[in-house]
Amino acid sequence: QVQLVESGGGLVQAGGSLRLLCAASGRLYMNYEMAWFRQAPGKEREFVAAISRSGGATNYADSVQDRCTISRDNAKNMVYLQMNSLNPEDTDDYYCAAKFSLSIANPTTSLGQFDYWGQGTQVTVSS
Repeated sequence: QVQLVESGGGLVQAGGSLRLLCAASGRLYMNYEMAWFRQAPGKEREFVAAISRSGGATNYADSVQDRCTISRDNAKNMVYLQMNSLNPEDTDDYYCAAKFSLSIANPTTSLGQFDYWGQGTQVTVSS
């Protein structure tokens, strides 16, 4: 069982930056691929970024490829999402997710494959 708690969201002006944090509790955290998804009201949850168990491989959505960096600290059971050059289209609730994995290859980007989810943190970007 893994519990995830996100933080770091807030209100920021267009062009600004935010760093989202996800604290994981539970055993064997380093056996989980981690990811960030986002969702606007009335829309489907969409993939943002994912990171492998060791942190050696990452995947990004095209919409954030050059603006976001996902990282993790397995010693602290933390995963981070650094977001730069934010624009109003980035306004969403952001969710941390964990997927148990025996692979060290490229992390999955498929929403349906993740086992655990946090409650989300809200990001609002003003124009």
